[in-house]
Amino acid sequence: MKRLGDCGRWFGGALVALAALVPCARADYVVLQSGQRVHVTGYQQVGDTLRLTVPGGTLEIPAAELLRIDPEDDFRPIEVKLLDVPFANFIAASARLNGVAPELVASVIAVESNFNPNAVSWRSARGLMQLMPQTAARFGVTRIFDPQQNIEAGTKYLKELLLRFNGDLALTLAAYNAGPDRVGQFHAIPPYRETRDYVRRVIEKFRTTYRPLNQTAALQVLK
Repeated sequence: MKRLGDCGRWFGGALVALAALVPCARADYVVLQSGQRVHVTGYQQVGDTLRLTVPGGTLEIPAAELLRIDPEDDFRPIEVKLLDVPFANFIAASARLNGVAPELVASVIAVESNFNPNAVSWRSARGLMQLMPQTAARFGVTRIFDPQQNIEAGTKYLKELLLRFNGDLALTLAAYNAGPDRVGQFHAIPPYRETRDYVRRVIEKFRTTYRPLNQTAALQVLK
């Protein structure tokens, strides 16, 4: 296991160019392609996988998911641009607070509710990010149709799922749609047409409308 301060080494040929973006200091923040920022204390490369030591345990991610490493003593808050979408201020604030790409949040909202804050599904999912009442309650939402509260809770849930599934965007989105227990049961995207279509639609929106997605990761997602 190596300390991330020893940043003379990068993972995979495609990532060498990222070295110019980060000084060789105490690199303690791993930033993923999804925009998620993870505080780590060490790493180990195992083939095409990175094993990250985090407070309380370890995470394993594909090397292709790494965007950059930020030094702890030169912490840079995630640069959150204001997207040209409804409720952009709430999306940007929640994204910055939770370390999730605002483009990902916007993509989920677009597919879930088409930015309709009063949307209700046949399963009783509600609001912009289509929160189930029990999920909303778990994240302290008192007014489920309030755009700010709904987006904040939905973004926190996305972050929770990203951490649970080691930054795997496809599994995260599948869990957001079908539930994390279903993803855990199949150890993959569940074989439900709705869930598979949902993952494809969000990834496509994320890749083509709001930001380019790492092509390797996109190919893995869309298989």
